[in-house]
Amino acid sequence: MQKLRVDNFSISIDGFGAGPDQTLNDPLGKNGMGLHQWFFPTDAFQQMVSGQPGEKGVDNDFALRGLEKVGACIMGRNMFGPIRGSWPDDKWKGWWGENPPYHCPVFVLTHHARESITMEGGTTFHFVTEGIHAALRRANEAANDMDIRLCGGVSTIRQYLKEALVDKLHLAIAPIILGTGEHLFDGIDLVKLGYKCVQSTPSSRATHIIIAKDK
Repeated sequence: MQKLRVDNFSISIDGFGAGPDQTLNDPLGKNGMGLHQWFFPTDAFQQMVSGQPGEKGVDNDFALRGLEKVGACIMGRNMFGPIRGSWPDDKWKGWWGENPPYHCPVFVLTHHARESITMEGGTTFHFVTEGIHAALRRANEAANDMDIRLCGGVSTIRQYLKEALVDKLHLAIAPIILGTGEHLFDGIDLVKLGYKCVQSTPSSRATHIIIAKDK
């Protein structure tokens, strides 16, 4: 059965999934890179970006699990890039170069229409202006019975959580405090929405939490 999953999503101890002031040179906001120090050394990440071996262990196990059985992705406009408002042109194609790491259809939520972009490696960015439910329907159709990964950012995950549409969340709690930025759970009652914590696994760089619907 298809699931809508959040995988490998990092938050600070105080619950922020991104720092403030996202810019072209600081895509995760101020101090936001500190959230992902558990992920960067893993073999999964190193093989993806350089083809060189990285670290094995708990962090890598979670990183790999998050890449399995994904047939389509959904992300917000802010995760796709720093451009706000209407698209000035078609030059911006994401942060990831000509071969993004998704290798599947990616549905980008936006208020401003844009033609789809086909990239190397099987990634195609489709821009959805009709809202979160339309993006999920299209992702379900494109995924060919595999799961849909909800990549982020924070605002996008919050929208799907508020509708109880997320089946499972894997959060990596990094041992840093951001103090401000984009808070993942502010105003969200996970218990009322039917979620519970089903797993907690520490590593030397993060605490991995699995939250799922309470069936």
